[in-house]
Amino acid sequence: MFDFSMGELLVVGAVALIVVGPKDLPGLFRNVGQYVGKARGMAREFSRAMNDAAETTGVGDVAKSFKAATDPVGTAMDGVKDAAKSMSGIDPDSNTGKLSKEREEAKKKIEANAARVAAKRKVREAEEASKKAEELEQSLTRDDSPASDGGPDAGGDAGGDGGNA
Repeated sequence: MFDFSMGELLVVGAVALIVVGPKDLPGLFRNVGQYVGKARGMAREFSRAMNDAAETTGVGDVAKSFKAATDPVGTAMDGVKDAAKSMSGIDPDSNTGKLSKEREEAKKKIEANAARVAAKRKVREAEEASKKAEELEQSLTRDDSPASDGGPDAGGDAGGDGGNA
């Protein structure tokens, strides 16, 4: 509504501080806030009254027909949605109702089968991970075992002079 920048608001505030004085400035701002609140309330009430008047005179119907004229695809889609909503009350004894029931049962079977396959896959993956972990643990235990290949720690004579020093 009012397009004030921050600099303009600071100038207005400084002028108000000089003209009104620091003692009366909070009261002035309170009164201005109350007037702004009253103006917003009046604008809201006016808007509400105009919307009510438009509804009672049938402007909504005119707007709907105008929308239909300007957006035929959207209107057609609205018609399809309305038709789909009216189809939700299907008689269970009709052929459509029987097919709907069969499709629902097939859907449940498919979902159950998919869950069973997913569970088997997870079990298989867990077994593979367990085997891999065991292999890694075994390779670690083989690498950590002490060397018994007759190396320098095997207790032989390190000096090479037969122990005579």
